[in-house]
Amino acid sequence: MSVACIGTGIGGASAIATGEAYLVCRGPVCVTPSWIDTHEIEAEVERFEGALRTAAEQLRSVRQQIPDDTPSDIAEFIDTHLLMIEDKAISSQPIHLIRNEGLSAEWALQQHRDSLMRVFEQMDDPYLRTRCDDLDHVVNRVVNILLEQHEPQFGSLEGHIVLAEDLTPADVILMKNQGVAGFVTDYGGPMSHTSILARSLGLPAVVGARGATSCLQHGEPLILDAEFGIVLADCDDEMLAQFEALRDAAISRTVELRRRRAEPAATHDGQRVTIRANIELAEDVAKARANGADGIGLYRTEFLYMNRPQPPTEDEHFAAYLAVVEGMQGQPVTIRTLDLGADKRPGAGLHSAASANPALGLRAIRLCLKEPELFYPQVRAILRASAFGPVRLMLPMLTNVWEVDQARRIIELVMQQLDAEGVAFDRGLPIGGMIEVPAAALAARAFATRLDFLSIGTNDLIQYTLAIDRVDDELTYLYDPAHPAVLRLIHEVLQASTATGTAVGMCGEMAGDVRFLPLLVGMGLRDFSMQPDAILDIREQLRSLDARELVRRVDQAFAAAQAEDTDVLLAQLIEPR
Repeated sequence: MSVACIGTGIGGASAIATGEAYLVCRGPVCVTPSWIDTHEIEAEVERFEGALRTAAEQLRSVRQQIPDDTPSDIAEFIDTHLLMIEDKAISSQPIHLIRNEGLSAEWALQQHRDSLMRVFEQMDDPYLRTRCDDLDHVVNRVVNILLEQHEPQFGSLEGHIVLAEDLTPADVILMKNQGVAGFVTDYGGPMSHTSILARSLGLPAVVGARGATSCLQHGEPLILDAEFGIVLADCDDEMLAQFEALRDAAISRTVELRRRRAEPAATHDGQRVTIRANIELAEDVAKARANGADGIGLYRTEFLYMNRPQPPTEDEHFAAYLAVVEGMQGQPVTIRTLDLGADKRPGAGLHSAASANPALGLRAIRLCLKEPELFYPQVRAILRASAFGPVRLMLPMLTNVWEVDQARRIIELVMQQLDAEGVAFDRGLPIGGMIEVPAAALAARAFATRLDFLSIGTNDLIQYTLAIDRVDDELTYLYDPAHPAVLRLIHEVLQASTATGTAVGMCGEMAGDVRFLPLLVGMGLRDFSMQPDAILDIREQLRSLDARELVRRVDQAFAAAQAEDTDVLLAQLIEPR
C-alpha cells in the first residue's frame, strides 16, 4: 500500500470509499490561434451561436436526469451553467472578435475566456474566486462542440472511483445516478460547485490531488479517504477489507450518534452548549436537522446573487429564506446580509474593474450602506420571513460602530414601511454583527452595546490578523487558528460579551474543529456554529469535557505574567491532529 496522492477531502455519508479506478480521459482543451476570411464571418458567427445552443441542449438533458426526489437546489448547479451560456457577457465579445478581427469562433471564445479569468482570479472571496471553474467548464463544453470533440461517455460506474483532471457538476450528477463510489480530480477546490454538489449528494471525493490521473491506473484497487484527503493505491485484499470495515463502522457510528441527537449538547459536568449549523443552500437544512443542530448560526446568502445579470428580487429573497425558516421548524435561523464586494455584485458585469485590494475594499456592510438599493430588498425579505419562525439578522465585516447605527436606521425605516403596508414581521428581530476584523474585536464592547448578539467569524479574523490570503496554496502553512494574536482577539470578544451580557457565538471553521473545542470551551464560548457534517463529532466530544476545569486552566494561562507562558498554557489545551 502507498499514498498515491493528496488533495482536499470532501466527505459524504462516510469519508471512506473503496473501489476500482475508472479513468476518465478528458485532456485539456487546446485551441490554436486561427483566423477566417471576410466572406466566412457570418457563417462563423452562426457556427458559434449553434455551439451555444447545442451546449445548452446538453445541459438541459442532464437536468432532466436529476431524480425527482433530489433536493430542488441541486438543479441550480446545472442552471448556473445554463445561465452563463445564455449570458450576453459570455457571447457578445466573441461575436465582436469574429466580426471585427476575423478570429475563428473557438479562438475568439478562448481569448474572451482568458480575459474573464483574469477578473475572477483577482477576486478576494474564495467562493467567488472558484467561480472561474464554472467559466472553464462552460467554455470547454462550447469549445469541444466547435472542435467536434465529444464529451466523455461514462460506462458502468457502479462501485468505481472515478479519476479525472476535472469534473463538472453535470458529470457529478450523471456519476451519482450510476452508483459511483467516489471520485478524485487533479484540479478543483473545496468551494467549487463540483465539490459543493458532491457534499450535497453524499459522495466522498478528493479534489485538487495534483497528478492523480498520471500516477494512478485504470482498474487498480483504490482507497479514498476524504477525511484526510488522501488516495491509497497498491492495496491488497486485506487492506481493502480493513478500510471497508472502517467505512462501515463510520456509517454505523453516524447512525448511532444521530440516534442521540435529541440529547442536549452539554459537557461532562453539565454545561449546556448551543450547536448550530452553517448553511449555503436550503437543502443543507435536512442534514443540519438530522445531525441535531440547535438552529442555523450562519445562512450565507451570497449564492442567491451568483451568475445572474441582476440582484435577486425581494420575493426571490423571501422564498429562499422562508424555505429555510420553515425547514428548521421553530429553531432560530441567523441570516447574514450580503457579503460580496462591489466588483462582483449582480449587474456590475464581468468586465467591472477589480479592486486593487478587494479583501479590504468596498464589500459586505460597506457596500450595502453605500448602495442601499441592494440592502433594502434583502432586509424587507428577512423581516417578512421572521413572521414564520425565529429569525436573526447578522451584519458582516463590521469595522466602525457607526456602521451599526446606520444599518439600524435603515432596518427601522423598513419596519415602518412594512407596518404601513400591513405586512407581518417580528418587531423584536434580533440584530447582530460579525466580528471578523481585528479592529472590531478590539472594540467588541462598543459593538456589544449596540447589537443583540455577536458572532466571531474566525475565517476572516485569522486572515486579516495574520495578513495572509487563506486561499493561497503557498501560504497555507501560515494560516494558524491557534496563533497567539488570534487567541487574544477571541478572548477579547468573549470578555466583552461577559462584561455587557451580550450573547456571543462563533461561526468560522475553527468552531467545528474538534482540536480547538477544549480551548474554546475553556475560554467561555458556549455557542458554536459549523458545517452540518461536523456537528455529531463536536456534540460527542463535548460530553467528555470538564468545562469548569478547562475554564480554570484558561484563566490561569491569561493570568500568567509572561506572554510566552500564556501561549504555552493555551497550546496545551489544543488537541493534536
